[in-house]
Amino acid sequence: MIQYICLKRMMYMINEMIQAFFLIFLAEMGDKTQILAMAFATKYKIRHVVLGIFIGSFLNHALAVILGSSLSNFIPLNTLSIIAGVMFLIFALWSLKFEDEEEEVKVSKYGPVITVSLAFFIGELGDKTQLAAITLATDANYPLFILAGTVTGMVVTGLLGIFVGIKLGSKIPEFYMKIGASIVFFIFGLVKLGSSLDQKFLNPIYVALFVLVLLVVGYLILRPTLNLRRLGKKSAYVLTAERLKGVYSIMYNRLEDICLGENTCGTCGGNSCLVGYTKKVLKDLSNGAEINLDYIENLEIKKFDKTKILESLILVTKELKNDWINPSFDNLHHLRNNLEMMLFNKKIVAETYNDYLNKIEEIDKKVFLTLK
Repeated sequence: MIQYICLKRMMYMINEMIQAFFLIFLAEMGDKTQILAMAFATKYKIRHVVLGIFIGSFLNHALAVILGSSLSNFIPLNTLSIIAGVMFLIFALWSLKFEDEEEEVKVSKYGPVITVSLAFFIGELGDKTQLAAITLATDANYPLFILAGTVTGMVVTGLLGIFVGIKLGSKIPEFYMKIGASIVFFIFGLVKLGSSLDQKFLNPIYVALFVLVLLVVGYLILRPTLNLRRLGKKSAYVLTAERLKGVYSIMYNRLEDICLGENTCGTCGGNSCLVGYTKKVLKDLSNGAEINLDYIENLEIKKFDKTKILESLILVTKELKNDWINPSFDNLHHLRNNLEMMLFNKKIVAETYNDYLNKIEEIDKKVFLTLK
């Protein structure tokens, strides 16, 4: 009998965790969390990004779960269930909102894990996922399992954002992800209200009118997105993925042309050669692998064609010019440093594009005039 009770309790725990994971996972598909994860993955090692997402989400959602579970001590459970149902419907409508311009991710002076943790903790304050965690915790029997589910959902969503963004580019079905998430929240909200409201409010006519109003409001929220889709405009999520993947591809082909080949070098130096290493970096970035940002200091620098290197540097700096401090393009800065090593035998550290041009002018005025 005791074993049966323990097993039943364990099933309830797992069920609450899975429910929390599923809802957060769907809510964050195509949301700024994935763009944030992809941006940080271009700057830091993926394991640092994942750890940062975990810590930031854990702290953020722990506050939410504590708040949500404590509310049940002051507000009747039936009232909390009604509030939860309304909140789920709000999440359903919120999920349909098109986010054209994502918040800029500021560069931090702290280490990678702390930087990512702070970004996710602050970025999720008051967001729908934190509110969802509060909502789930209001009537949860096992709040810790709600917390485990929501945090796991955030981490998995972030990982998927990194992988999908790099691997699939324009094939990301972000629009359908948002629709799917909205439908799930919509169903949860209606079920929650249906099980909590007094029967007098569940008259078929009232229910039909209520659903109709929700559908109309949902359509009005979704209409700008539909118009943008008809015009062929893509979201920041897709554009960032495409832009990075396109630059990596072009740069790889440029480096193939810069490579001196075995006729000049004899045996190919592979990763011990700056060009060979940079080619490997580009291939790894395209495949979503981690790269060693410190490896550049130990590489062999050969007599490469300066004109071809400069052409590649122009390509990279053109991409960076208007987004110099954007972490989404920090790997482009790494590629820029590699090209600078080939040209000047030194890396150039600059806070802004204008600062960069000034430092280039001090080193080589011809290159400065070309870049300008």
